Amino acid sequence: MPLDFRNCNTLWASVLVQTLQHLGLTTVVLCPGSRSAPLTLAFSQHPALDCLPLVDERSAGFFALGRARRSGQPVVLVCTSGTAGANFYPAVIEARESGVPLLVLTADRPPELRHCHAGQAIDQVRLFGTYPTWDTSLALPSADLPQLQYLRQTLALAWERTQFPQGGPVHLNCPFRDPLHPQPDPAVQALEASFAQQQFFAHLIHIPQPVSPGGPALSPQGTFIPAPLPLGQMPQFAAPGLIIVGPVQPTDADHFCATITSLARVLQWPVLADGLNPLRHRTPRPDALITTYDLILRHGDVADRLKTTQVLQIGELPASKELRHWLSQTQPQRWVISPQADNFDPLHGPVLPVRCSLDLFLDWVFQRGLRHAPTPAIGVQEAKQRWIAAEARTRLAIDQTMAGIDHLTESKLAWGLGRWLPLDTPLMVANSTPIRDWEWFCGAHDRRLSLFFNRGANGIDGTLSTALGLIHGGDRGVLLTGDLALLHDSNGFLARSWVRGHLTIILLNNQGGGIFELLPIAEDNPHFEDFFATPQTVDFSHLCQAHGIDYQAITTWEQLPPLLNPLPTTGIRLLELRTDRKAEAQWRRRLLPQLGQDSA
Repeated sequence: MPLDFRNCNTLWASVLVQTLQHLGLTTVVLCPGSRSAPLTLAFSQHPALDCLPLVDERSAGFFALGRARRSGQPVVLVCTSGTAGANFYPAVIEARESGVPLLVLTADRPPELRHCHAGQAIDQVRLFGTYPTWDTSLALPSADLPQLQYLRQTLALAWERTQFPQGGPVHLNCPFRDPLHPQPDPAVQALEASFAQQQFFAHLIHIPQPVSPGGPALSPQGTFIPAPLPLGQMPQFAAPGLIIVGPVQPTDADHFCATITSLARVLQWPVLADGLNPLRHRTPRPDALITTYDLILRHGDVADRLKTTQVLQIGELPASKELRHWLSQTQPQRWVISPQADNFDPLHGPVLPVRCSLDLFLDWVFQRGLRHAPTPAIGVQEAKQRWIAAEARTRLAIDQTMAGIDHLTESKLAWGLGRWLPLDTPLMVANSTPIRDWEWFCGAHDRRLSLFFNRGANGIDGTLSTALGLIHGGDRGVLLTGDLALLHDSNGFLARSWVRGHLTIILLNNQGGGIFELLPIAEDNPHFEDFFATPQTVDFSHLCQAHGIDYQAITTWEQLPPLLNPLPTTGIRLLELRTDRKAEAQWRRRLLPQLGQDSA
């Protein structure tokens, strides 16, 4: 697309857009505003870009986050000056904490209109604090070639920093002077004849670098070299141990599962897999895959028999409080396998980081002569069998209990979705109670579900918008959410007319914050209901009608499977299950210890 030489701002903005498109940009989320007009016009006029206009900046931020999380490629966010950019903050935080590549462009007033009470002007320099992986304020637009070259170079650096050395958000503050509309400037127009556009962009070669959220932009083989550790500091592979895999979202889920399975086969160690990583949802998987560890470890006698002295931790720990308590009490030596420089030990225990990719660590194990699974020592085999037996008993108790439940209950939904959803379905699980039910009750299956979640900062903000960003482009996906998380982001429905694909929302409506019912604050506290549970009385059928969303109330389990398989191809649909918040909490308190006891 030719550059726009109508005036200085249009030229600057079109160079910006063309540079990003050459680098690989495909998706832009644009929020309305005046100061950002040069950017909005330049992006929206580019035929190769998918541009979506979203009016609510907080929702737009999470929509972009979902799209970048799904694609592994940076998405651009654009807003006007003033407080508009501040509404991106929650999405920027989540992007940083979960390693998702975003490029945030905030339009700004020129320097002479700052700090003088000009309208819609705030201090936007370092607006997002320490959360961006890099940020800077661009120079004012100029038609001079050296300044355009500076812009091109800065954008190339910003694009790289969204992906390397690890994924995350980059913030560019973009000041513009008037005129913001494309008022012709003859001096700038005269430059077009001598500007060698093709040569200007020729060196910008797009090299795809898909980013695994929470990790760096690496090929499956990786490029990092393990930090050298003395052999005495590495695991004793002939002794019993555990592999613990947290909530990772690898770009290549099949490769990830194969790598973990190979590692487990060689070491003959059980694998404790968080419900949000691919190991529970596709093959290959380790023969000693443990999904019920949270329930098993609730009983001290069982937990004591399962103690180990060494653990390989892949990425961050699962969210399970029972697992974390057990690790704190038993204090095994842990090796954390991750190329990131982050500290993945909230327990502050005996931990050694191994700064490399999982592939390189497996190569290192093979180099130790362990390419083929050895005959395991008696202690290794006994430890593994104890975990396998506990898993089998607990999983059988869960399956029998859930199969016998006829009334609608939140926990059975988490158990059943792995059986009912179509193959290869993207599934977004909201924080608070839904994600805990998924951890407790979802077993191993071969539905090849792609799990998505905002566990970087663990908030409920942006849940709906993230899910819509995930499916935009033609996917058919599902969002499992509670009522407060959905209401917190109900402006996400404003994207309905622009979204390409289908989203089914499974709403667990218990009229409030069910997660708080499981906490000690719920016991005999006169202020609990108003200030923690925060009950709501929204009629979701009316909310759906207002936004043009299909709605259906679910009153029996028999209704649900036919509605989920197959899924529709377009539109947004909400399926509401109404449950009793307090009864659900009482049922979980009674059920969870009982199921874990069956592992004894």
